Amino acid sequence: MVRTIVAENIQNQGATDNKAKKAVGVLGVPLAYGASMAGVELGPAALRVARLNRRIAQLGYEVRDLGDLHVEQSQSTPEPGAKLKYLREITAACEDIAEKVEGVLQAGELPLILGGDHSIAIGSISGFASHCRKRNKSPGLIWFDAHADMNTPETTPSGNIHGMPLAALLGLGAPELTNVAGFTPKLDPALCVHVGARDIDRDERERVGRLGIRFITMREIDERGMSACMDEAIEIASRASGGYAVTFDVDALDPGDAPGSGTLVRGGLTYREAHLAMEKIAEAGGMRSLEVVEINTALDINNKTAELGVELILSALGKTIL
Repeated sequence: MVRTIVAENIQNQGATDNKAKKAVGVLGVPLAYGASMAGVELGPAALRVARLNRRIAQLGYEVRDLGDLHVEQSQSTPEPGAKLKYLREITAACEDIAEKVEGVLQAGELPLILGGDHSIAIGSISGFASHCRKRNKSPGLIWFDAHADMNTPETTPSGNIHGMPLAALLGLGAPELTNVAGFTPKLDPALCVHVGARDIDRDERERVGRLGIRFITMREIDERGMSACMDEAIEIASRASGGYAVTFDVDALDPGDAPGSGTLVRGGLTYREAHLAMEKIAEAGGMRSLEVVEINTALDINNKTAELGVELILSALGKTIL
């Protein structure tokens, strides 16, 4: 069922007059096949429990909630050592996601995709790229993550597809994944930026260097500061004529602020660094799609990570301190 929430009294929380006329299409994707641990399939529900829709509406947006994508139940388990676990189920979900995201964009709304594990980005960003392609526009990307997500079946240490989505979007990996939405590659590496990496596999390092995609690691954020790093990230992604998608894996955050992730790595973005990043994205005005993934409710504490996820979404949509 499609539900619509419109703010009765638009609160002054940093929303400008033009933002008050904007609309968001929310799509939950309760998919966990790409990860090692169950729990991320409840991420969309956790974000909604944190009053996501109502709080977005209070910024002056019209919110159209498309509910949750139906995810096919697997009838089997992967063989030991499989290099593409649950490929069929993930591919089917990503094709559906791409179609729905493109529909949200065609309706003039900003897609807000709630994960689910990060394999769903293959679908969401494919939908955005398809929308751009039909308009002869180029898509950009800002990808927040502790990991590179640049593995392929030949290099994956786990066989988990949530470690492969960025490679697939760049045209590398299994054809079933690279050809979602009917074309490949989806992105030009020169228009993409990865922010927050601190755990990259050896083969991924080589691939990143060969493609020339801009990676802003945690060390660089430490040295230069988040403000300067985000200025550069936005400048690169803004070269895309169709605007840019933003996808945020909560493991980019420090585990102290976001314990609800199955792939925790110490030394991530602080609470304020993450908010600053989202606030600068909102100010720049080029974001065309937003996604938050990998909230694992089984590992979270009192819905802390989902609450922070909602706060970051609000910052990306224009909420400010004054």
